[in-house]
Amino acid sequence: MDRIARFERVSGWENVELPKRATAGSAGYDIKTPVDIRLAPGESAVVETGLRCRMEEGWVLVIAPRSGLGFRYRLQLDNTIGVIDQDYYYADNEGHIKIKITNDSREGKLLELPAGKAFAQGIFLPFGVTEDDAAEGERRGGMGSTDSKGLV
Repeated sequence: MDRIARFERVSGWENVELPKRATAGSAGYDIKTPVDIRLAPGESAVVETGLRCRMEEGWVLVIAPRSGLGFRYRLQLDNTIGVIDQDYYYADNEGHIKIKITNDSREGKLLELPAGKAFAQGIFLPFGVTEDDAAEGERRGGMGSTDSKGLV
């Protein structure tokens, strides 16, 4: 198996547990919440994970909710999936991965996640570019920065 990436802690987040796969056959690396989270139905929270990820060129980290939490609480990522680009690691915010989640329970279920509970998963995927690709910009900003304001 190719080793194409490395999870790291953001400065000041030394106690955060690095993501791991639960089994040798798991595609996703479990991302755990560093703090207790309590969400009533319809409530959202931005989870600062304390993590960043260095990847080889040509790879992307896709973030999705854990399947069981999706089934039980309709836990959702507010942007449906998270795309962590390879160059996000070098962003001005140290490449800090933040995940916005919503408890979309239709049964009135309160979502309680104790610190250290896996709530999301990261999956590494290769990506390609078109033959006529001419992207030359360099990222500086964090999330949402690949529009004109966050590039040099």
